[in-house]
Amino acid sequence: MNPCELTASVTAIANAIASRLCDDDLSVLAAVLVQLGDTLATIAAQRAICGK
Repeated sequence: MNPCELTASVTAIANAIASRLCDDDLSVLAAVLVQLGDTLATIAAQRAICGK
């Protein structure tokens, strides 16, 4: 998958999710996914530093 296809897919998924959730639930889900992404980035950085 090239970068354009990836971003288009992510946008389509976001639109599909947003159309099914109320504003409060969408806000909570967005916050959870941000935390998930940040945590995964931290794990990846730690692995790179430790040479794992």
